[in-house]
Amino acid sequence: MKALADQVFGFYIPTVSLMGVGAVKEAGPQVKLLGGSKALIVTDKGLSAMGVAENIKGLVEEAGVEAIVFDGAEPNPTDVNVHEGLKVYQENNCDCIISLGGGSSHDCAKGVGIVSTNGGHIRDYEGVNKSSQAMPPFVAINTTAGTASEMTRFCIITNTSNKVKMAIVDWRCTPNIAINDPVMMVGMPPALTAATGMDALTHAVEAYMSTIATPITDACALMAIKLISENLRNAVANGTDMEARDNMAYAEYLAGMAFNNASLGYVHAMAHQLGGFYNLPHGVCNAILLPAVESFNLIANPKRFAEIAVAMGEVIDGLSVRDAADKAIASIKKLSTDVGIPSGLVELGVKEEDLEIMATNAMKDACGLTNPRSVTLQDVINIYKAAM
Repeated sequence: MKALADQVFGFYIPTVSLMGVGAVKEAGPQVKLLGGSKALIVTDKGLSAMGVAENIKGLVEEAGVEAIVFDGAEPNPTDVNVHEGLKVYQENNCDCIISLGGGSSHDCAKGVGIVSTNGGHIRDYEGVNKSSQAMPPFVAINTTAGTASEMTRFCIITNTSNKVKMAIVDWRCTPNIAINDPVMMVGMPPALTAATGMDALTHAVEAYMSTIATPITDACALMAIKLISENLRNAVANGTDMEARDNMAYAEYLAGMAFNNASLGYVHAMAHQLGGFYNLPHGVCNAILLPAVESFNLIANPKRFAEIAVAMGEVIDGLSVRDAADKAIASIKKLSTDVGIPSGLVELGVKEEDLEIMATNAMKDACGLTNPRSVTLQDVINIYKAAM
């Protein structure tokens, strides 16, 4: 990081983060400590059908807090999902929120929290620090090792009027309590484990390459890259490998600490358009775009890419910085292939005629502001094409 005069860097994380086997048992007591008396549990229909939401409801009620389940958080949650959840929150006189799941549940719950205390429509809060009031007491229980939304100030909601993902970046939407219990992640199927793990890797890589990275975010990003490189393959191959699951939980949290403060880059700016336009899984989009975007970014700071290669376990002794940087890109591609990520966007149904409109929208995405290399519209179109 180059020291700059009159530039202040922030660092945002939850007040309390609970990690490790058995951490989820603290959900009820933590809600109680925050002063909650009736909680809205925001989750998805899958976790609801599996009985996970009901189990959490039981833990919360054991602590003396009433709870009601809203399972309307869809993949790539929409403004409609947020306002449906808000209606349930208000009609049941809830005073606190528990998000249960991966990024979709956490982001939907954050949307409910923001509008419940600030009023208006969730679309009013797109951008940076648009809210003026704190959310209700908020506990985030994570079930995937990917998005880190359980501990970030980011909230991504699809605007159904234009099919664009809105980036809401607001320190007030950081959960009070983040819970990462690897036992909650054992049930993830291999494909979801792979996609969420590559999402976490993308967070770490983009944060490390960010123009506002600091020594603190660098330390988090490099350790996350190391842990993902060492554990994601095992977690995909054997979902009951508790050591791999635990290490991936730490990795995604560390990656969250990094990007929550250093922000991201054009992988996310472009992936958001794929998610909004086609309703595609975010982690898979990131995984496919990551090597294409970073191949473009490489000349901006090859030394940092060489450092990423080392964190991924590559041997760079005797190599030039440029050749070592290439090893980082190759290592990312190898990991993606090993865990079964599709080889390109064509496999996801992306059409070349849609690339220009998505590229145009990507250039308006706040995540692109900290990309290490400046881009033109044609550059973004070409990167999409390279990832096809």
